[in-house]
Amino acid sequence: MKAVVLAAGEGKRLKPLTAKIPKPLIPVAGKPLLLHTLDALKNAGIEEIGVVVHQHEAQFREMFEGKEGITLIRQERPAGTGDAVKAARKFCDSEFVCINGDIVFDEAILKVLLEKGKGGKNVLAAVERKNTGDYGTVESDGDVLVKIHEKARYKGDYINAGIYYFTPEIFEALEKIGVSPRGEYELTDAINLLAAQQKVVCIRSTGPWEDIGKPWELLKANEILLRNVQRQILGGVEDYAVVKGNVVIGEGTVVHSGTYIVGPAYIGKNCRIGPNAYIRPSTYIGDNCHVGNASEIKNSIIMANSNAPHFNYVGDSIIGMRVNLGAGTKIANLRLDGKEIHSFVQGVRVPTGLRKFGAIIGDDCKLGINCSINPGTVLSEECWVAAGKAVEARYYLPGTRIM
Repeated sequence: MKAVVLAAGEGKRLKPLTAKIPKPLIPVAGKPLLLHTLDALKNAGIEEIGVVVHQHEAQFREMFEGKEGITLIRQERPAGTGDAVKAARKFCDSEFVCINGDIVFDEAILKVLLEKGKGGKNVLAAVERKNTGDYGTVESDGDVLVKIHEKARYKGDYINAGIYYFTPEIFEALEKIGVSPRGEYELTDAINLLAAQQKVVCIRSTGPWEDIGKPWELLKANEILLRNVQRQILGGVEDYAVVKGNVVIGEGTVVHSGTYIVGPAYIGKNCRIGPNAYIRPSTYIGDNCHVGNASEIKNSIIMANSNAPHFNYVGDSIIGMRVNLGAGTKIANLRLDGKEIHSFVQGVRVPTGLRKFGAIIGDDCKLGINCSINPGTVLSEECWVAAGKAVEARYYLPGTRIM
């Protein structure tokens, strides 16, 4: 059995987090998102995996150089998910599993998928979702797929999970579809062709699932993945530091006296935590980071080589690589009126669906002392913020100076 992971997307809606790395390589819960998917496939007994890439191909090649069982498949042009699957035709000599490279999911669904696919069946996984408007809603007759309806054209409780079991029939269907209104070859159009012939089985899952299309959805993905973390203390923990629950502390990391850490949490290698720091649940701190005296981190992602070293608060936020927060700089994560927080996707203000959300700060940003960052702010890469500034909730272009 082989699997194909679709990882060729550019991730424009996740900028500034994808300014220098592709979406599937964004670190979440201890490692790049893509590696969590590959681990799930291997746990299901699938050893041969093709990864379809286009943007930042060199970074994928560097990651997988010398790794057995991984084949990189180049999509020559970014022409949609259907075209991405077609690019894998030579790799897939028989039936195969296919997964979108930007989702987090319950591994149990793979076992059901493989069982249902036995005997040459095409299978689509669907997940329960209260708000189906942004996704492809699944219409089925029992366990037979009728159609995938895009963008709320059909009212239902289940959406397309982006997890499939395909026979070679999918390639025949892909040859018959045309370009969609957005100028791409859509995999769902080919699946609907097969569904019209009653050739697709639909399985349902109520387990955890998250599609990462907007920056704040990384926080939910991080929270889901951290549920599986097992306690592992590889670094040093000084006397009078408290580490409660399932917490990973990487090699070379030192947790200094007075620090209080509550899992689930993941702290990478060669970090300095404390003294007197507070790390709250669902937090991931990458390698070579410093979270220092009187700093508090809650439900956040802090990527490698970044610092919150003195009297900082980071709540419900994502901090890129090589970011430095000046002493006393804090990120607010709650409106005074308690209402839903809006943030920005590609510069456009949109609702997050969240009552608590802080900020997105891109790589190589520098913030001076005693700055206040308002909820929903997006600082693109290489922004500078002068000391004492109150940063309005806006989308700031790369290299902006707030002086």
